[in-house]
Amino acid sequence: MAVTWTVVQLERNASDDGVIVAHWRVSDVDGEHSGTSYGTCGFTPDSTAEGYTAYADITEAQAIGWVKADVDADAIEASIASQTQMPRLLQVTDTQHLKGEQHGNHT
Repeated sequence: MAVTWTVVQLERNASDDGVIVAHWRVSDVDGEHSGTSYGTCGFTPDSTAEGYTAYADITEAQAIGWVKADVDADAIEASIASQTQMPRLLQVTDTQHLKGEQHGNHT
């Protein structure tokens, strides 16, 4: 189980080539079960600031870092984990419930 962060799209200002919106997706697959989350982050670029990166020079790792700094990455990853675990938990509960009913019919 390895959560994967991706930046799907970046929107930028034409005037200074700064990123104003990042569209992101987080996903994970655990056997037959998967989970995903999608969202956007807004930014206010300052082309005069130290460390400013123009659109053409942004790496995916850098954009993912911006997104993770803007959102509650731990909570998002926990939500994805629960999405991949919930179907498995429901299967176990349903199977236990059915076994209990079958057992009850035999006594």
